[in-house]
Amino acid sequence: MIAALVVVGFFVIGWLIGFVFSAIKWILVVAILAFVAMAVMRLLRSGSSGRDDYH
Repeated sequence: MIAALVVVGFFVIGWLIGFVFSAIKWILVVAILAFVAMAVMRLLRSGSSGRDDYH
């Protein structure tokens, strides 16, 4: 009975660790996408204003 509880405990711990690392991975992916989108918007905004200055 104790061995079964230990095995179930390891399954639960493994599932929790996997869930935490999966959540961290997706948070990082979303943050990187947001950073790239912000950088692109900033470049497009500065590029368009730069072109207007030359005209």
